[in-house]
Amino acid sequence: RKRHVGQSKSQVAREAALAIAPGAKVKAHHGNVKDPAFDVDFFRSFGIVLNGLDNLEARRHVNRMTLAAGVPLVESGTAGY
Repeated sequence: RKRHVGQSKSQVAREAALAIAPGAKVKAHHGNVKDPAFDVDFFRSFGIVLNGLDNLEARRHVNRMTLAAGVPLVESGTAGY
């Protein structure tokens, strides 16, 4: 939607999820997912990870981290069209 242009994808996704499930606990994170702060312990803090990355290297990194953390990953990124 035009109103979302220029906004953080994670924040827009959070707002959309809360519109569907207002009682859900959804936290948006914006940054480089490969930064050291986003380590295995970071991913362990979630019950599920929803991923909308379009960078293949970043998607693989998140996949490795969630596997190591034992946390389910829902992948919705794209690899082109």
